[in-house]
Amino acid sequence: MHIVLHQPEIPANTGNIGRTCVATGTSLHLIEPLGFRLDEKQIKRAGMDYWDKLDLHTYINYDDFKAKNPGAKVYMATTKAHKKYTDVKFGPDDFIMFGKESAGIPEEILVDNEDMCIRIPMLEDIRSLNLANSVAITLYEALRQNDFPGLEEEGHLHRLNWK
Repeated sequence: MHIVLHQPEIPANTGNIGRTCVATGTSLHLIEPLGFRLDEKQIKRAGMDYWDKLDLHTYINYDDFKAKNPGAKVYMATTKAHKKYTDVKFGPDDFIMFGKESAGIPEEILVDNEDMCIRIPMLEDIRSLNLANSVAITLYEALRQNDFPGLEEEGHLHRLNWK
């Protein structure tokens, strides 16, 4: 799976998303401009000591992303979509794009990809969920649909054993 952040603004969100990507074997794609530098302490703190294990790709703009990922199936998470994220069948190599915290994915991109737009249901008077939470919700649904490929099947206690 691939998570794409279009012009993310908040380093802590991106750090948290990076950690989720490492935990799930998911690639993270960042489309510039970013609202922070990738070497900022906040991003590394949120990503903990996992940041160096992240499969990270950066692009100078959306056109660069498209050029370097030709034929990619890209779902676009937006509060403006007709379809829910549970209405689509995610494939193991699909991309899920999220927009910047203050404005989402630009409408110029959305209108060209209406059939690929998905949303997380919420009350109508709520503007949006936190970006890191939205990524986690959608990514885990995509992984569930693909039977959690390569992920640990059961948890283990650190000091004791299950009875």
